[in-house]
Amino acid sequence: MSESKSNHPLVHLFNTFFGKHWPVWVGGIVLGMLNTILFAIKSPWGASGGVANVGDNIYSVFGLFGNKEVVPINENNYGMLVILIVLGSFAGALFSKEFALRIPPKGEMIKGFLGGALMAIGATVGIGCSIGSFFSGVPALSGGALVFTFAMFAGVILSLKYLIWEMENRPGWSSGKSFTYLAVTPDKGRWQVILGVVVVVLIAIMSYSYAATNMVMAWFILISGLMGLISQRSRFCIVKAFRDPFMSGEAHGSEGVIAGLVVSLVGFTAIKVFGLGSISELSLRAREMTWVFPHFWAKAAAGGFIFGLGMTIAGGCAVGTLWRVGEGQIKLWFSALGLILISPLSNTFIVPAVDSVLPQTMKFRNYLPDYLGYDGAFLLVLGLILLWYWFVKWNERTGKFSAF
Repeated sequence: MSESKSNHPLVHLFNTFFGKHWPVWVGGIVLGMLNTILFAIKSPWGASGGVANVGDNIYSVFGLFGNKEVVPINENNYGMLVILIVLGSFAGALFSKEFALRIPPKGEMIKGFLGGALMAIGATVGIGCSIGSFFSGVPALSGGALVFTFAMFAGVILSLKYLIWEMENRPGWSSGKSFTYLAVTPDKGRWQVILGVVVVVLIAIMSYSYAATNMVMAWFILISGLMGLISQRSRFCIVKAFRDPFMSGEAHGSEGVIAGLVVSLVGFTAIKVFGLGSISELSLRAREMTWVFPHFWAKAAAGGFIFGLGMTIAGGCAVGTLWRVGEGQIKLWFSALGLILISPLSNTFIVPAVDSVLPQTMKFRNYLPDYLGYDGAFLLVLGLILLWYWFVKWNERTGKFSAF
């Protein structure tokens, strides 16, 4: 009886998706497609705005920043996106029986919070995170996104040098006891699969509840849940893409992100060139400028560098933090806490101070097609992506820059 059940087509299909992890390039391609659909519906994938919205709502409960008008999470597309990515990754971890509460040593939890705090400052100053200002910003043909990317890379390299120094000279700072709870083996833990079904049904109900009054939110909920599940199954993480070639030399993480960038680049360019979703010349220009933030060049450089420092110390970028929260990795819970609690504080105190000292020439919206045309902008971005691909594959083969 058990053998016939194991050979059932639906069981086989389920095991295909959840029996083992997906190649990260598969996750990147699917995430790039879903990102393009989000843009076609309204606007692309981003995380920092939703994280800030969650933080604003938490502070408002306690009466802090009372003069600020706070949009409830259930009315904010990106606030809900953050919640749904966590829920989607939770479902993916449950279906694959990978969910467990993994509690690291205290030093790692401290680094998680500090990394999250730095990411919060970087995202608010640079107007975007590893998703909004990189994975979505670069395909949106934003000049500021390119600056953010190079600065984020510099931050990753510097903090990676620090982590290597810490391992060699201060290993006790992050060592100690770690604990794992609720872990199951592949042949047991049926409760995780059942709970995963409950989570998926909950996501479907949430989406349906908006369908009659807010179809955009309904689709954001469905797509965000899928993004969380896909990120968890493919281990999609941008800090891994930037960090691993310089640690182990592996290029798998980079390949996944590169695949997603190329798919998004083609989709975003088509939407902007043809003005999909616009109904007038004025709205066509607004469509073109979607996800082109006023941060070129100094704000993007400062924000990207700080964000790169933070995500490497935390061990997870914006999306990597969220899907690891769904997996039960407590270090990343602290990272998410740092993101959520510090983002509103940075928006209130740090960002105005930075804006007050920067001239307009250091914080404007730079749209590459305005200078290079669509052909030139597309080819420039595609060329940079392919150059990155060539470098990580060459380095994987030669190990020239691995572990510096």
